[in-house]
Amino acid sequence: MVPDDHETRISTLLGAPLPEAFYRRSADEVAPDLLGAYLAVRPAGEAPRVGRVVEVEAYVGEEDAACHAYKGRTKRTATLYGPAGTAYVYLVYGMHELFNVVCQPEGVPHAVLVRAVEPVERTGADPRAANGPGKLTRLLGIDRSHDGGSLLAPPITLHAGPTPRRMVITPRVGVAYSGRWADAPLRYYDADSPAVSRPPRGRVGSG
Repeated sequence: MVPDDHETRISTLLGAPLPEAFYRRSADEVAPDLLGAYLAVRPAGEAPRVGRVVEVEAYVGEEDAACHAYKGRTKRTATLYGPAGTAYVYLVYGMHELFNVVCQPEGVPHAVLVRAVEPVERTGADPRAANGPGKLTRLLGIDRSHDGGSLLAPPITLHAGPTPRRMVITPRVGVAYSGRWADAPLRYYDADSPAVSRPPRGRVGSG
């Protein structure tokens, strides 16, 4: 089968997936480096769906009261303890499936939540179509069947992309319950993106 123009352009845009070594670091190191990366999903029998990552949050292990691993390893959180470069997908509020990237070597439960992406090409015309963690999984076709899958090869991969010109760093969203961790500056977003989930606030740093 001859690929259509869309698939050819996407293949040219993406290049090779990010390697395991990229993810084998602390989540607060990986998170800002994911801004600008392309998140690609290849549903069976469909054209690739791609979004540029514009907002992320870091969760830094068992000491982080906002992290699922805070109370240790459970059946639900087992994926968090897996190899670097693994997808961690879970359900919240009984309706939203959220996509995370597992970081650090196996056994160290760090992860980066991808909160928003800008759709690329015909994935979606509205730049705000994926401006939230539940919206982006619906648009790209990510669900719990992808939990525990490797991000080093399809169907879900991440690829180097353009570094944002300006980055904003703020506390994470919805973690008021986590004590001192509620104010930890572990949310990062592209200051110039229309797809960010919350209004600009916090400090702006160079990208």
